Amino acid sequence: MTRMANGTIDRFFGGSPLWVVVRLILLSIVIGVLLSALGLDPFDIVRSVERLIRRIVDLGWDAVVWLWRYFLLGAVLVIPIWVIVRIVRSASGK
Repeated sequence: MTRMANGTIDRFFGGSPLWVVVRLILLSIVIGVLLSALGLDPFDIVRSVERLIRRIVDLGWDAVVWLWRYFLLGAVLVIPIWVIVRIVRSASGK
């Protein structure tokens, strides 16, 4: 039963869930950098996170703030698209 459950989970995620999460994080950061370079602000997420970023900067974690900002910007698009693709693929049996 566990083997079947793991196969189903792996099939839905398109691989190992941990590896998929790592890839999604990296892709979200890259997309966030691109969106930021284009001056885009999806769903005005930067303003809602700006206070958090300022608090983290006050703690001296500039690199964490930089990654977090770009991760959130990219994740706004990457995660929903990934979920839709996974649902469509699992519905079609691929």
